[in-house]
Amino acid sequence: MASLINEAFKKAKNASRPALLTYTVAGDNTKKQSLKILKSISAHADICELGFPHNTPIADGGQIQSSAYRAIKNGIKINDVFAIAKEFKLSKKTIPIILMGYYNMIYQYNEDKFLKKCKNSKIDGLIVVDLPYPENKSFSKKCKKQGINFIQLVSPTTSSIRLKRIIKDSHDMIYYISMLSTTGGKLKVSARKILENYFKIKNQNKSKNVVIGFGITEKTIKSLKKADGLVVGSAICKELSKSIKYRQNAVTNVTNVVRRLKNKIK
Repeated sequence: MASLINEAFKKAKNASRPALLTYTVAGDNTKKQSLKILKSISAHADICELGFPHNTPIADGGQIQSSAYRAIKNGIKINDVFAIAKEFKLSKKTIPIILMGYYNMIYQYNEDKFLKKCKNSKIDGLIVVDLPYPENKSFSKKCKKQGINFIQLVSPTTSSIRLKRIIKDSHDMIYYISMLSTTGGKLKVSARKILENYFKIKNQNKSKNVVIGFGITEKTIKSLKKADGLVVGSAICKELSKSIKYRQNAVTNVTNVVRRLKNKIK
């Protein structure tokens, strides 16, 4: 059976556009509001990424850190993240959900227990930022057995030999980090250069869905629309922070940002 992740890319391709992937932190700023935002933005997003709030992130920039801090401050735990995802899937069965986090949480929780919980919560994919290839091979196999996509990360500094191996070992989606930075940094490289690097990856195996993440905003998204998919996280977290600060309706404001992003790539 085709995965929901593959189906989402197929649907976007049929509409001659890239898939839009959104990233929000689970439990920001409350469990209830986080779920409301997720449900609302899924009307415009093709795939929803849900981040585990983490107190020592290595790849997240300021906007995502602020989101994670608010969630942790409100007492969000790993089981709450699963509860949000499970509740979301009850009404949004066809929208793929990808959990994103760091390996030490999975290790502490226990790999098998964690994957069982993912399966029970109808999780479609996992991005584990600090579990690189080839150290992730055994975990990746465990994911596959449970029908969960393990999403590999590649960057501009990934060597061509390593790239070939990662692509060969990957499941339905590969995440290309557009630049050497934390999330939310300003694009330091031109869209042309990003796409040039992107197609070096894509052309190695055209059947794999390759998405671009890091530095994508309302201003830059249109220039990268040749990709299979585009991930926006910091711009969404920034809008949420702003809404909380000015006591505005976060669900409406964040949804409007996602709607605008989608319109730019149609």
